[in-house]
Amino acid sequence: MSFPRDLSAYADPANAGMWEVIKSRAAAEPFNVVVTAIFALAVLHTFFCPKLMHAAHAAPPGSPRARVLHVLGEVEMVFGLWVAVLAVVFLWAKGAGALGHYFSGVSFTEPLFVIVIMVLASTRPVMRLAEQSLRLVASLGGGRPVAWWLSILTVAPLLGSVITEPAAMTIAALLLAKQFYDLKPSPKLMYATLGLLFVNISIGGTLTHFAAPPVLMVAAPWGWDIVYMFTHFGWHAVAGIVMSNVVYLLVFKSELLALRAPAAAGGGETPVPIWVTLVHLAFLGFTVWAAHYPVWFIAGFAVFVGFVRLTARHQDQLAFRSPLLVGFFLAGLVVHGGLQGWWIEPVLGGLGKVPLFAGAMILTAFNDNALITYLATLVPNFTEELKFAVVSGAVTGGGLTVIANAPNPAGQSILQRYFPDGVSPLGLLLGALAPTLLVAFSFMVL
Repeated sequence: MSFPRDLSAYADPANAGMWEVIKSRAAAEPFNVVVTAIFALAVLHTFFCPKLMHAAHAAPPGSPRARVLHVLGEVEMVFGLWVAVLAVVFLWAKGAGALGHYFSGVSFTEPLFVIVIMVLASTRPVMRLAEQSLRLVASLGGGRPVAWWLSILTVAPLLGSVITEPAAMTIAALLLAKQFYDLKPSPKLMYATLGLLFVNISIGGTLTHFAAPPVLMVAAPWGWDIVYMFTHFGWHAVAGIVMSNVVYLLVFKSELLALRAPAAAGGGETPVPIWVTLVHLAFLGFTVWAAHYPVWFIAGFAVFVGFVRLTARHQDQLAFRSPLLVGFFLAGLVVHGGLQGWWIEPVLGGLGKVPLFAGAMILTAFNDNALITYLATLVPNFTEELKFAVVSGAVTGGGLTVIANAPNPAGQSILQRYFPDGVSPLGLLLGALAPTLLVAFSFMVL
């Protein structure tokens, strides 16, 4: 028998509660417990990454111990490494046929898309345009670091509803690095800003039905269009972003106002011709349009690489390391996540509106929020109220951990150099907690 079983294939007890269904499925297929235990160990591993990275820095430079600890401490490597463990156990328990059948059915479209969109969004022409646009907004506050901080954290997340969340995250993180993190704020403010960024990006893509992965999973099955998203989710998201930014601005007002940008170097930057920027935007738009068709967007990316070679004097070297690591991270998460439906689906189906919102928010911290919303589409007889609760809960919890939302690894990969031993999961959780609660208030009370 192939594994995992189709959820409809389980003979769930009639009128059974959530825990009875989970226990019944575990008894019917004990390997469910094994794959979930491996996934739990992988999640636990992410919490030890800062300690492993610290140990790597303390080991003799270039030694085998330092290299091994560095690989184990690189958060982007974690889920891929545990996929190797999963594959060995899967092979031993189910055989080569079942292992091949499962992996052949896993879709790696999202990791591939994130790699391509990150490379495109981090190019000089796109970043220059984004920086110039946000400079106009920041100029309303005198162009000070606090104005840049507020502009980036307000405007960039909303771009996620148009250019997709991974692209918005890449642009926001790169601009925050230059305009904020380079100024060496306190660790407390660094974590608060990272948590705020992750929460805002997670909800900023909900103004439309085509840009945020958790929304994409439900838009077609539930018939949600752009008007529905904006009227039911969009204004809640905007209110949540504004409230969160204002609260953190008030909390860290003294430090943010004290930050001073270094004096600008003479000479300025060489301008990028407008036609080069327009071509980059065309490739970016094509990639967003072809997001569900990897053959198309990869072919388009190959042409883009050729264009970059032809216009090299207006380009920086394409950055591949961070996008590839993020893609590897997401690919591993997709493999593990595809095996968790056996217990997530009855959890989602057994809760009322408020518990469902809270449950989706908490589950999202340990599973990509797109997986949560996808499994929600498999639950029969969901009312509109419950559909709103599960999707809003999933996007609300998207900033609590690095694995909660697909773009988070991209942001962490770009900004982790400012955290000496890597980003602490506890620090990120604490930084994201207040914005998460404010967004929950916006969705459930306003």
